[in-house]
Amino acid sequence: MATDIILHNAKIATNSTPSFVEALAITDGKIVATGTEQDILRLRGPATKVIDAKGRTIIPGLNDSHMHPIRGGLNYNMELRWDGVPSLADALRMLKEQAERTPAPQWVRVVGGWTEFQFAERRMPTLDEINEAAPDTPVFVLHLYDRALLNGAALRAVGYDKNAPDFPAGEVQRDRHGNPTGLLIAKPNANILYSTLAKGPKLSREDQLNSSRLFFRELNRFGITSVIDAGGGFQNYPDDYGVVNELHRDGELSVRLAYNLFTQKPKQELGDFQSWTKMTKPGDGDDFYRVNGAGEMLVFSAADFEDFLVPRPDMIPVMENELKAVIRHLVEDRWPFRLHATYNETIERALNVYEEVNREIPFDGLHWFFDHCETITDRNIERVKALGGGIAVQNRMAFQGEYFVERYGAQQAKRTPPIRRMLEMGVPVGAGTDATRVSSYNPFLSLYWLITGKTIGGLNMYSEENQLDRSEALKLYTMGSSWFSTEDGKKGALAPGQFADLAVLSADYFSIPEEEIKDLESVLTIVGGRVVYATEEHASLAPPELPVSPDWSPVAHYGGYAKASKSLAGGSHSAFCQHSGLGHAEEGTNGHVRVFGKSGLWNLGCDCFAF
Repeated sequence: MATDIILHNAKIATNSTPSFVEALAITDGKIVATGTEQDILRLRGPATKVIDAKGRTIIPGLNDSHMHPIRGGLNYNMELRWDGVPSLADALRMLKEQAERTPAPQWVRVVGGWTEFQFAERRMPTLDEINEAAPDTPVFVLHLYDRALLNGAALRAVGYDKNAPDFPAGEVQRDRHGNPTGLLIAKPNANILYSTLAKGPKLSREDQLNSSRLFFRELNRFGITSVIDAGGGFQNYPDDYGVVNELHRDGELSVRLAYNLFTQKPKQELGDFQSWTKMTKPGDGDDFYRVNGAGEMLVFSAADFEDFLVPRPDMIPVMENELKAVIRHLVEDRWPFRLHATYNETIERALNVYEEVNREIPFDGLHWFFDHCETITDRNIERVKALGGGIAVQNRMAFQGEYFVERYGAQQAKRTPPIRRMLEMGVPVGAGTDATRVSSYNPFLSLYWLITGKTIGGLNMYSEENQLDRSEALKLYTMGSSWFSTEDGKKGALAPGQFADLAVLSADYFSIPEEEIKDLESVLTIVGGRVVYATEEHASLAPPELPVSPDWSPVAHYGGYAKASKSLAGGSHSAFCQHSGLGHAEEGTNGHVRVFGKSGLWNLGCDCFAF
């Protein structure tokens, strides 16, 4: 029978057997055949759409096992993204320009996706620089998990002045006269940062719909076709799911979402889950949008804090009793669950609880897992395996590795987390980012980290024993992550019977120099046989362009991830530079591209000219 779509003239990584094929066929949103050009082109009929991949590499659609896209989508159009911006001077210029166009009472928000180590200057902005860039418009700049910088206008907007009481958990830095300086410090956790951010204005419902669609399309730009949403602070169920529910109802989701429910009320966590298990159940929904389970917050007393600028926190003594009550309820109701756990000490205590509950009510194949696990020991990996659990790993160390090494030493950092050992022990492992409030959502930064062991700033953390080859890393980001939404075998491979989710890449992931992996993008992304993103030679297949609302949105002026090498995939260097606000470009020798902006000169080729 004739097929719906054929992609051919490609290097297709199947994650199956054979490992690479030349062409594939899609019918009713699924892969129906893979093979040689000759074999697959025989399946075309009068209505078949035949796409010539022009020799490009095709991979299965990427699946982030831990991200916060529902919350991220609601806020995307309000956020000035510094992801990929090469210098602090340019970041501050963007901040100044955005402050000038942002109307009252809206804020300029820089929330995640950057680290000072990505900047040429290798430092953070100062409060003086932020106040100079934006004297009148409120500015909130979040730095990892440890601090936020607020200008004077933002302090006035949130009511932090000399007479404001201290936070019970968190520090408002004050000068010698008692006036807040604008620096908020996460101590003993990040609640002060997120609760302050929550004081800002929200977008209208219509703008939130537009914002979510644009964010999901931005994920498609990087070949992401599936995400497991890990819930998040100030993401209440079901209230904050109205926008994504509407997009799903109207067929406007371009990313498959499996979502976990994240408790919001300290000391009332069991009540939350008892209520939710009566309202819904894992698997409710369909292949595009479905309930996945509980977590990543199960009880607040078990949530260790991953700020490597401060010592590891000890979980309070009530952790075990509170966690056991929730785990017991979830296992009784057959709810998969996940738990945020950075440190081995937290994992050890949680496993004690899990094993106790398992003796009373067997887990018996229930999909449960830990998130992060930067310092987990071999013994506790064995215990995870024995209970049938998995571990979802993210590239948080790519953004915080320098801080970890400074506190704990380079030797300890070599196994943060010990991914190779997890795989050797046969534990399911899925890759991801934990975007958007700390790490960037760009999956190729995470793949680069898995392969090279390097941070965004270039620090080489891992020895070869804890690095993956490119095929292994890709499988963690595709087949590996599918286990964590109980969809293993349905997606993650370009094999007959699996979802037709794929990305045609801007360059060959398998052969380009390692440093160029983080510059990859998709030129054609397909989800369920539907084109959700297309550019370059496939631009004619792209879905209709989405206007950005409101018109002052940073997304309308800077886009999302500011990848400096975007123009190398094709197109006009100058057009890219003007769109990004970087200045103008000149093409030099050997394909190098020099970009001239207010902050100086940098190079988009293989070798830097100068900064």
